[in-house]
Amino acid sequence: MNILNVPEPVSGGIFLTYKCNSQCKHCMYACSPRIRADWISRGDAEKILHNLSEVFKKRYPEGYEEFGLNLGLHFTGGEPFLNFDLLLDLVRISDRLRMPSVFVETNCFWAVNDEITSEKLLLLKDAGLHGILISVNPFILEYVPFERTLRAIRIAREVFKDKLMIYQEYFRRQIERLNIQGTMPLNEYLKRTGGAGLYYAELIPMGRACYELGKLFRKYPAERFFNESCREELTRPWHVHIDNYCNYITGYCGGISLGDARDLEAICSGIDLDDHPILAMLVSNRGIKHLYDFAVKEFGYRESEDGYVSKCHLCVDIRRHIIQQTDEFKELSPKEFYLNLSGETLPL
Repeated sequence: MNILNVPEPVSGGIFLTYKCNSQCKHCMYACSPRIRADWISRGDAEKILHNLSEVFKKRYPEGYEEFGLNLGLHFTGGEPFLNFDLLLDLVRISDRLRMPSVFVETNCFWAVNDEITSEKLLLLKDAGLHGILISVNPFILEYVPFERTLRAIRIAREVFKDKLMIYQEYFRRQIERLNIQGTMPLNEYLKRTGGAGLYYAELIPMGRACYELGKLFRKYPAERFFNESCREELTRPWHVHIDNYCNYITGYCGGISLGDARDLEAICSGIDLDDHPILAMLVSNRGIKHLYDFAVKEFGYRESEDGYVSKCHLCVDIRRHIIQQTDEFKELSPKEFYLNLSGETLPL
């Protein structure tokens, strides 16, 4: 049997949903207002949190609250504050399970006034949330009025003290200096700043960024990436994600499921690659070339004349092509991810 050994996770996040109030051009997980919410069920979430807590007990001391992007547990999406009651319930469950370093990621669309902002953050803290990560960048600025972001930062600092992460502080300072009120289209932001600030955006050329921000990157023919395997990303144990369909996702590789996280033990006991042919190709020595040749032969894939910005771009473009023609590969999940990679949603 051909087995992929997957280590137990050391940190990770749970998607409440792929639905978001924003459709950011850099989103690795193709979140969108147009996606069905399909909230993670409380039962599934509790099972997953229990599984993670058993694994984390081996790695974190009792009462661990050290705060960091790649530590412990976080709740994310999509935008988790779109279903605040569910978020609050999951924080309570994680507190009961004594999960380490629990924080939530948000774009702050909900921070419409001081009273609401303070109420929500205090409820979360009382429920057991250790901290919060507030996303600040020109992509979110297209959708979330900047004054809401500043309000959330100010009040979160009062509530969570040093357990506040601003990702990224560079953009908070820059946008504040520009004295921007409300929202701002990305093109206008680029005109006012010259685009130099995007150097600090830590743009990862995968997911929607490959399609919506391709002009910002140099592109190459497919063959440039043929010698690259994805084994390292697909077996990475830190900052894994589990989505609302219980897909276990590693390496920020949206649209690739290693299995059902409700049975984490089965995943970490080894994945049968004979039963996951796309995964088998990606972790083989031939890597992307293997997947490319397969897609060309079996599904008529054609190389993009415009080229690709990264191996992740080539990989996701091939997978997107395949899933439009067949549902036979269970590791290509969820389908909604592939349908919302670009501004124009693909038909079901």
